[in-house]
Amino acid sequence: MFVILVYDVNQKRVAKVLKKCRQYLHWVQNSVLEGEISEANYKKLKMDIEKIIRQDEDSVIFYTLRTTKYSSREIVGLQKSSNENIL
Repeated sequence: MFVILVYDVNQKRVAKVLKKCRQYLHWVQNSVLEGEISEANYKKLKMDIEKIIRQDEDSVIFYTLRTTKYSSREIVGLQKSSNENIL
């Protein structure tokens, strides 16, 4: 599956969340990651994130797509990360 992850967490936890997410997904820009991930790794990532964040203070949104066949991606302005790791 293809996942787009967006997070808004307290600054104290930003580095931990980003580090954990980068183990599974590709960093796109501030607080946004994306990439192909297996169902098992998706569940593991969600569990790991839940251990890091505070439910009453932080927010993490997972957008899941079964395929990217009908999607497109367009960048306007500065590209924050390279596409070399994007399949």
